Amino acid sequence: MLVEVVVWTLAVDQKSQHPVVILKDASGDRKIPIWIGHPEASVIAMELAGRRFQRPLTHDLLVSFLKGLGGRIQRVEITDLRENTFFARIFVSQGEETLMIDARPSDSIALALKTKARIYADMRLFSSEIDSLLTGAGVSSDDSEEQRAEELREFIENLDPKDFGKFRF
Repeated sequence: MLVEVVVWTLAVDQKSQHPVVILKDASGDRKIPIWIGHPEASVIAMELAGRRFQRPLTHDLLVSFLKGLGGRIQRVEITDLRENTFFARIFVSQGEETLMIDARPSDSIALALKTKARIYADMRLFSSEIDSLLTGAGVSSDDSEEQRAEELREFIENLDPKDFGKFRF
């Protein structure tokens, strides 16, 4: 069974220094932490902050392609956790047809935020094992809205261009 979730916050795992996007049950307090890459975290952080990069990034390009082809992202589903890897699907509709695309949760979430699509997670992902991961990452469920906003601001301010890869000409 699927439950609608929202992006509750972005955090940095204090042990690994990797970004973690935390999804929260839209009608409750259960949370799912998903470790993601720095580039995807940057896209999600900027989207949450309502800011845009100067030039379109890959996620922006994909959204433009979809719109140009008459398609739209219907919804995103975080479906499974196998061998410490989360799995997701993006549902794209065009007219009467719907296409299901296997994708990483980080890309799926970024696209959902950019297109205002709903995000769902499988109920099985809300478990005590997952809750213990939140604590292990140094994320407190008791963080206030102001604390989470401050952490997001710090994350955006501390973005390092090296996180996006190097360009050579």
